Amino acid sequence: MEHAAHRFVHLPPATGRLGAVFSRPQRVAAACVLSLAALGWTLLGLLALEMRDAGDLPRALVAFCRTQPQTAAGMTGALLTLAMWTAMILAMMLPSAAPMISTYAEIADTAARKGERIVSPWVIAAGYGISWLGFAIVATSMQEMLASVVPSAAGRVASGGWPLGPTFVIAGLYQFTALKHACLAQCRRPFPFFLTQWQSTARGVLALGLKQGLYCVGCCWALMTLMLAVGAMNVLWMAALSVVMILEKTWGGRRFSRALGAGLVAVGLVAIAGAVAGLWASE
Repeated sequence: MEHAAHRFVHLPPATGRLGAVFSRPQRVAAACVLSLAALGWTLLGLLALEMRDAGDLPRALVAFCRTQPQTAAGMTGALLTLAMWTAMILAMMLPSAAPMISTYAEIADTAARKGERIVSPWVIAAGYGISWLGFAIVATSMQEMLASVVPSAAGRVASGGWPLGPTFVIAGLYQFTALKHACLAQCRRPFPFFLTQWQSTARGVLALGLKQGLYCVGCCWALMTLMLAVGAMNVLWMAALSVVMILEKTWGGRRFSRALGAGLVAVGLVAIAGAVAGLWASE
């Protein structure tokens, strides 16, 4: 820290201390992850309050949209859904990306001590976020499409055991695929990736973040789609899935992923069996 502070001796004391703090990439990385995740949970909290006050936000939204021109109403609903998915990604995926961002910051911190040019961890976090924003757009499109087919899907896509069951089965089976484990390996071991593809320009670091974000999407997209089945504003499921994805990237290995996959398939089959039993009972 003394070396960092020495570079700011020409500045006023308070400014110099602030500059010394922000010249340490690891501290910036920690602030980046914590602030963005907190932003996501804050936005989700505000949406949850709106749902509580409105009693049923989707119905309130439908009533509002009916008073608007058709194009504007559709755009309003889609934008709100996109905002919800973006908030969920900030809240759920940024914490699981902490090891990757911390690894980048550790390497950058070493380079900074040697006087080499570095780029702020905020840039790599931005690239990571852009990749997941693409997923949010796809998820929004899927939810809007399903909502147009099943009216109750505006707030919760799951309607009985049919959408829920197959979604869990697909997510579970994906846990056994080679693509899943290839992407998970990149997420769990980011150091070799940064060591071989290190960049010292903002554009290059943004590209690193995009690549790591795509690996993360490849690893976790199936787990995230479970939110379509259980309800996009289900806070308990968001918290549970966040913990699962963090464990999978930091502690668990293939056995953990496969055990998780087997559990998801079992839940999905039970849901499907329940739906079939319900159909037979109604006949």
